[in-house]
Amino acid sequence: MSRSIMWFRRDLRLIDNPALLAAIEAGEEIVPVFILDPKLIEITGAKGLAYLAESLRNLDQSLGNKLHICTGNHVDVLNELKKKYDATSVHIASEYDQYALERDARIESAGIELTRTGSPYAVAPGRVKKPSDATNYRVYTPFYRGWLLHGWRAPVAAPKVIKAVTPDEKYRNFPTWQPPKGTEIFAAGEKAAHDRFKKFKAKGLDAYDETRNFAGIDGTSKMSTHLTWGEIHPRTLLAGLGESKAHDTFRKEIAWREFYADVLHNYPHTDKDYYAPQFANMRYDEPGEKFKVWCEGKTGYPFVDAGMRQLVKEGWMHNRVRMVVASFLAKDLHIEWQHGALFFEEHLVDFDIASNAHGWQWTAGCGTDASPYYRVFNPIEQGKRFDENGDYIRKYVPELAHLSADEIHEPWDSADGYKHGYAKKIVEHATERIESLARLEEIKVRNTE
Repeated sequence: MSRSIMWFRRDLRLIDNPALLAAIEAGEEIVPVFILDPKLIEITGAKGLAYLAESLRNLDQSLGNKLHICTGNHVDVLNELKKKYDATSVHIASEYDQYALERDARIESAGIELTRTGSPYAVAPGRVKKPSDATNYRVYTPFYRGWLLHGWRAPVAAPKVIKAVTPDEKYRNFPTWQPPKGTEIFAAGEKAAHDRFKKFKAKGLDAYDETRNFAGIDGTSKMSTHLTWGEIHPRTLLAGLGESKAHDTFRKEIAWREFYADVLHNYPHTDKDYYAPQFANMRYDEPGEKFKVWCEGKTGYPFVDAGMRQLVKEGWMHNRVRMVVASFLAKDLHIEWQHGALFFEEHLVDFDIASNAHGWQWTAGCGTDASPYYRVFNPIEQGKRFDENGDYIRKYVPELAHLSADEIHEPWDSADGYKHGYAKKIVEHATERIESLARLEEIKVRNTE
């Protein structure tokens, strides 16, 4: 009997999984496998690992409890499975970050051919090029136009029948990672992804352009974690979108993810290094105590602190708040973006190497932003604008729950602002904004398109 190996990586789903379909077509039976990668485990925080463990259990259930969970060297595992099942092919979806490229190259150099079908993107990195000179785009807006012009295939249904081999007990090494005590993470798995997206389409999509920035309401799709682990494909999210402003805003958010993947593909060093290298010469402060209180959500700025506490508790943070806390670290505390990016990597269940690195660089001012000015978010005004009633702050900063909407964003002006022990401001935003702009002036830099 002919068999093929389906190596699941960041595509933990059955619906619209081209690599799975190719594996099924290549053999009479498939050998579904997930390899517990020591490097993946090392760089994934405790909440992300707990999420992955649940997602794998859900995938296994959808495969009729046939998923092989293996540990060890990739080459050794794949060779062992090929020999045991007399498998003639190994099927994967392409991945594009530097570690994945090097891992797959090592496997192929060891003599294991990998059959690549599909990717985690609607349009794979490297595909969208400038028509004038076939180079990559460095700015989002023209990339978005090129991305739309390129287009993508329609999603395909899950296979009706999956004939998979039954694994021996030695291949059922399911991890038992649990979320840290006191934390709450999203429900994982393909079904949870589709249930959440169905709810979003019914209640949030048509007003997405107006509600997505408001931290205190459930106005975002929360698809980022499901996309990170491939429990849903972006083509599925794009398939039913219309041309309204709300739908186009949502489409653009998916395109941002693909733009950052394309940027990282073309400039692989920018996962940890500067996209605009001049910014490496800026004066930065050592992390120290200020970084510690930023991590703990005790900066004395309510909107910032609410975001950091949401991150630590849930492994997720509202996107608008991500920009505000990142700006606060880079512009108010003058700490290099990499420190914040690493903290996000540790805590985010939706950690995506490209989106994280370039989201941080965009906010820090050293990324792909074409704007000729140095953006500095005002943490007080951002809170007033995007959490007007203070509901988001009250949820995550209980020390301020007693304050009214008029008081909660500036507790230092309230007689009762500190009666429950809320932290005093560690810096004055107005002063640090001027300092930040002065440091920019020192290096005389301006991002170029």
